[in-house]
Amino acid sequence: MLKIRLRRVGAPKKPSYRVVIARSQAPRDGAFIEIIGHFNPLTDPETFDIDADKAKDWLAKGAQPTETTARLLVKAGIIEKPVPKKEKPVAKKASLAKKKASPTKEKSSPTKEKP
Repeated sequence: MLKIRLRRVGAPKKPSYRVVIARSQAPRDGAFIEIIGHFNPLTDPETFDIDADKAKDWLAKGAQPTETTARLLVKAGIIEKPVPKKEKPVAKKASLAKKKASPTKEKSSPTKEKP
């Protein structure tokens, strides 16, 4: 699967990013197929430059944007706002531990004594 994602470049504590097409298994700063833009979050307002034609072409080929890249693509007007994913509810471990800790009380029937 291909992803449209950010690749970090820049000095320590001064990040700048390239928008790249990469395999989903590749490391963040590893191998990529093509650079289609760049993003600088440190400017006010943040700078985002992208080749819209290339982005639309890769989206048509099935490349999936990451959450951050999707936000930037929506802001640039390349895609519409994506539908948020619903997360599965997670059972609280504290309530499960509480249930295990409190033993159930069994009612004892009166025992008959033998004469």
